Amino acid sequence: MTRRTRVASAAVLLALTAVTGCATLGLEHPPTAAPALPTVERTSARPTAPAASSALTDAQARAALITEADLGAPWTRTQGAATWRDGMLKATTPAAECQRLLDDLYADEPLGGPARAVTALDDPDTGAQLRYQLTGHRPPEVDRRLAWLKTMPQKCARFAARATGDTVLDVQVSELPLPEVGDARQGLRVTATVWATTGGDPTVLTLDVAAVRAGEDAFALVDGGLDDAPNQATQAAVQLGVRRLADVRKQPKVQV
Repeated sequence: MTRRTRVASAAVLLALTAVTGCATLGLEHPPTAAPALPTVERTSARPTAPAASSALTDAQARAALITEADLGAPWTRTQGAATWRDGMLKATTPAAECQRLLDDLYADEPLGGPARAVTALDDPDTGAQLRYQLTGHRPPEVDRRLAWLKTMPQKCARFAARATGDTVLDVQVSELPLPEVGDARQGLRVTATVWATTGGDPTVLTLDVAAVRAGEDAFALVDGGLDDAPNQATQAAVQLGVRRLADVRKQPKVQV
């Protein structure tokens, strides 16, 4: 059975036919994208308190978003929410901290809302989706969120959750290495598995979660799909996101 067939089947019936796997944790840029950018130098880990006027304008926030051209083929602009989102991420668990994580993943808001600017990209070959956003939170709040995310591999290493149609998910959370760019960052690998009751293969949703603060600005992304998350796209988006913010900060402010 091909990957496309497994994705289509899971979208309709949450069929238990996906095969779990481990994504490569290398930092290579996708071969079909533009040439890799140099690793961005880290700025001061203790930024001075910014003035109110130092916040990005709406135009700057939109300009700082990554695009399908950054990641290269097969990534395209999204055609809508992935079919696995409601079936696998709209779930509940009695563990309060883990419920908060699930809610943030379903809302695509690892750093909390509201977002300043949001974009979503699809990989039509695998059914994967990457949702990327710039937050409007100030550095102290971002750092508190990053510290909380860092506790998830311990507090929510493995827990059960109930999804659509009383489907039981086996959720596991682990640390995800990220490129050392920006001032502070946290990555998570989240897998949600539905075990087959008839001896078949399980359905596995794999998500890469990344949140990064670069000076006064911060962004987060959730990247994944059934089977493996496209980890190369996660790593590239983190590096490109920091570089895009640095470039935008160099440009004059224009309100649009």
